[in-house]
Amino acid sequence: MNTSISGRAAIAGLGTTEFSKNSGRTELRLAMEATLAALADAGIDPSEVDGFSSYSVDKVPEYEIARILGCNNVKFFSQTPHGGGAACAPILHAAMAVATGVAKTVVVYRAMNERSWYRFGSGSYGFANTPTVENVNYGWYMPHGFHTPAAWVGMFAQRYMHTYGATSEDFGRVAVAARDFAATNPNAFFYEKPITLEDHQNSRWVCEPLHLLDCCQESDGAVAMVITSAERAKDMKQKPVIIKAGSQGIASGQQVMTSFYRDDITGLPEMGVVAKELYAQSGLTAEDFQTAIIYDHFTPFVLTQLEEFGFAPRGEAREFVLEGHHARGGKLPINTHGGQLGEAYIHGMNGVAEAVRQVRGSAVNQVDDVENVLVTAGTGVPTSGLILSAA
Repeated sequence: MNTSISGRAAIAGLGTTEFSKNSGRTELRLAMEATLAALADAGIDPSEVDGFSSYSVDKVPEYEIARILGCNNVKFFSQTPHGGGAACAPILHAAMAVATGVAKTVVVYRAMNERSWYRFGSGSYGFANTPTVENVNYGWYMPHGFHTPAAWVGMFAQRYMHTYGATSEDFGRVAVAARDFAATNPNAFFYEKPITLEDHQNSRWVCEPLHLLDCCQESDGAVAMVITSAERAKDMKQKPVIIKAGSQGIASGQQVMTSFYRDDITGLPEMGVVAKELYAQSGLTAEDFQTAIIYDHFTPFVLTQLEEFGFAPRGEAREFVLEGHHARGGKLPINTHGGQLGEAYIHGMNGVAEAVRQVRGSAVNQVDDVENVLVTAGTGVPTSGLILSAA
């Protein structure tokens, strides 16, 4: 009996809205636009959908989408917590549902008005009024000024710099490459707006060692995908994108962006869990990828993710970016859509969309001869990852 999901499900449809700072419509409307576009892209009638998967922070309930679509019998639905750490998990869940026969046609979606309606990094969360386990944990940090994701990541970044000699300019090279890709992507918010390393260094401090241009943007928009069996996807309208591997990861000492009590805070062991599992499922290694989507909510964690996946030895990702391997024309171009730094911040789902386009061969900044694409989710939190491959 084959118990692996590898190669048994595929992404058959992809839909997105535009990415903006003020969508002018509800998140439900955005979700429906992206979902209908994804179904049309696959050539699947909305009534055929029998499963849904999204993030626990998505404010659009699956039952409402199901009602509007006219779904008859929905047999599977799931939501994954931890914000951006969920970026790849809904696709994993959909693939498991399809591979096991629980559902036949699953829609994965993420819709948000994160700029015009609310802001995740505001530093005001009402924790005192909701003394859950997670919020009580933050009570140990917030009195000392750790109010925002930038502050939480800044602590890890400072230690990484101290241990390995990385500099702010090393982080800046990540931002410059992302904005270079965004500048040639008409769907990116920062289309035709590249930056230089000098621009990065001159941008204001947000929380030292993070400059403004080390931090992802805030966006409105939605992305949706349709997952079905790999066999069925062969007969769909688009080239099937095979889900080669998927994993979630929690490591020892895990908290939510405040795992400061580990013996070593210069790595991302939860992403190491994901890396090990993705490689085991797929049989691939770091040498087998032509491009990658590395979750870039903050630039320092791009370096540590490259190390967790073996693209660079521990502490040496700064050399990787110094040599431009991550940039246009490099040996592993990352975030060819511009990433969350340059295209949009849709909690990483727009990154999965770019991976789909790269495998299809339809990306604006298309990499040659793409066979396998690595996709990672939010870091500092329980996380997830995918490998998407050509059929």
